[in-house]
Amino acid sequence: MSEQYVNEPMLDLFIFESMQLIEQMELLIIANEKSTTYASEAINEIFRIMHTIKGSSAMMLFNNITTLAHSMEDLFFVLREDKPPNVDYSELSDLVLEGLDFIKVEIHKIRNGDEADGDASELITSLRVFHNTIKGQDVKTSDLNSAQGTVAPETRPQEKQHYYISKVRSETTSLRNTFQATLSFEQDCGMENLRAFGVVNELRELVEEYYHIPEDLDHEDSARVIAEQGFTLFIKTDHSLEEIHRVLIQTISLRDLQLIQGENSELFNDLKEREILLEDSPVKVPTAFRDKVVNEPEEKEIQASAIQQSIISVSVAKLDQLMDLVGEMVIAEAMVTQNPDLKGLELNNFEKAARQLRKITSELQDTVMSVRMVPLTGTFQKMNRTLRDMCKKLNKEVQLQLIGQETEVDKNIIEHISDPLMHLIRNSIDHGIEMPSERETRGKPRLGTITLEAKNAGGDVLIIIRDDGEGFNKDRILAKAREKGLLQVPEDEITDKEIYNLVFLPGFSTNENVTEFSGRGVGMDVVLKNIEAVGGGIAADSVPGKGTIITLKIPLTLAIIDGMNIKVGDSRYTIPTTAIKESFRPKMTEVIVDPDNNEMMMVRGQCYPILRLHDIYHVQTDVIHFTDGIIIMVEQDNKTLCIFADELIGQQQVVVKALPEYIRNTKKVKGLAGCTLLGDGSISLILDIGGLIFRQSA
Repeated sequence: MSEQYVNEPMLDLFIFESMQLIEQMELLIIANEKSTTYASEAINEIFRIMHTIKGSSAMMLFNNITTLAHSMEDLFFVLREDKPPNVDYSELSDLVLEGLDFIKVEIHKIRNGDEADGDASELITSLRVFHNTIKGQDVKTSDLNSAQGTVAPETRPQEKQHYYISKVRSETTSLRNTFQATLSFEQDCGMENLRAFGVVNELRELVEEYYHIPEDLDHEDSARVIAEQGFTLFIKTDHSLEEIHRVLIQTISLRDLQLIQGENSELFNDLKEREILLEDSPVKVPTAFRDKVVNEPEEKEIQASAIQQSIISVSVAKLDQLMDLVGEMVIAEAMVTQNPDLKGLELNNFEKAARQLRKITSELQDTVMSVRMVPLTGTFQKMNRTLRDMCKKLNKEVQLQLIGQETEVDKNIIEHISDPLMHLIRNSIDHGIEMPSERETRGKPRLGTITLEAKNAGGDVLIIIRDDGEGFNKDRILAKAREKGLLQVPEDEITDKEIYNLVFLPGFSTNENVTEFSGRGVGMDVVLKNIEAVGGGIAADSVPGKGTIITLKIPLTLAIIDGMNIKVGDSRYTIPTTAIKESFRPKMTEVIVDPDNNEMMMVRGQCYPILRLHDIYHVQTDVIHFTDGIIIMVEQDNKTLCIFADELIGQQQVVVKALPEYIRNTKKVKGLAGCTLLGDGSISLILDIGGLIFRQSA
């Protein structure tokens, strides 16, 4: 790939747009495959998508992607134009999805800075064989060009014209044609200079000479100039106006096109001699066509209306930086309004200004958070592909129901839950859903159902994976736990839910046969770790013979949380308010000590374990008697813990910062989710409630 034309923003746009188009195309293929045919609208849309991917990969000089996309585009061109009968749509879906998988792998290499060097020649050969088969042609090795991985372009009729075309004195005996093309892109589409380069790349094989405005597409002002004034091309070619027009109207994000054919003269040569400066632009512009080409159209005019866009794409890195700045602003606001020097002073005007500052800071924070929030739709829809592939390999019949996919969570959260969700769906299909014949024997419908549901629950989002399969086998789970020595209490004291949650322990698997999908003893523990990494939790429940329910509880965001600050000696800790049930000053009559010296608190007839923070973190404090301190009762995943601390400091929004890497690597401190800076400048450690509960029960 040529460094002359590629920079990081261009690459980011190519990756972003290509992955979006691939996801869209996968959904189209899966939806149409279910109906055993492809609707004409779907064929047209898939053709458009492959043409776009072909064009964008060509402009980025990723030739292997371009060649494969061209083959797939040709295939859907035949389906669109010829409407051949007796098409094996199942084989078509397999081929196209395999092609999309290849492109995804190549894009993953590109994202990681590696060379996109995959070989798609075998797949291209298969596509060409299928292409010839549906056209009723004999398949000849010479036609496939498989050795070079190329496919002869399809001869296509002239596309319907949607844009303004004019000919100026077009009667000429010379085969040398001169054109002026002016293209305008959709408003706020972004990377206009990259899109202009794509136009040049598309025409490169058709034109003998060309010149364009702006001249330097790598110039920092080129995108702005093109967005404001359009992109103008002056070309000299043996091809006709119709051929040039057919190429140009396929330009990505095209809003308006004016294509003018000029008289064969020395106009093109004048371009390099007569140049002026555009107003407020450093980009040089030729004026010959402006002076000599008449602009009155002789053919009918069809103007494309401008498309007003109210949505723009923003780099996630920029949003992260903005979120960091807002976080620093929250800290700075707390440091000003909670400054210890202000204690005891009556400053009415200051308090009024502080309240206004707090209001503005809170609104700014909410706005930035809303920008980062994205619906779970894309993540949920991806599961259709997983379900489709596994059903074909396992010969099972399963449908996927999606509920609440419009629920929004932080962009960074979504990146952490996509793989766990995929693993849980695979587990449901592999372990949970029975074979169709077995389901019929049990009086169930042949078609199994997996439901993926999302809903808000306070400051968290619940994601529920529910299937109507055979459910967990409690006896097998207990036997495996007994074999591995995982049972810490007598079996008759363990609830069913606690038994089912044993499947999340490392190395736990009840599957005796190692397959492509399961039986290696890894997976569910990784799911748990990924969910806990974002401050979430996971729980399992099941009804034997009826199905299984897996519930993920994840926070809306990782960036800023509401927290209760507490004090232990000279140390400060922060507890997420969503985990707090209540706080109170205990009485010694409510404290129970068992024979193993484990301390428990009796609250309304129920016993809960007590965790002394000064003990586990070795903090020096004078408050060691329960009656001198305070108990904060916290809960996560239906498990409750009583945390003993010196005193409550107060509630405030805190910015979550990761612990320094050297602390994470050397200290291995358990039960901490991060740290934050308080208003008085002191550092507070944010407690991981799930980790503390697990530590206490271990």
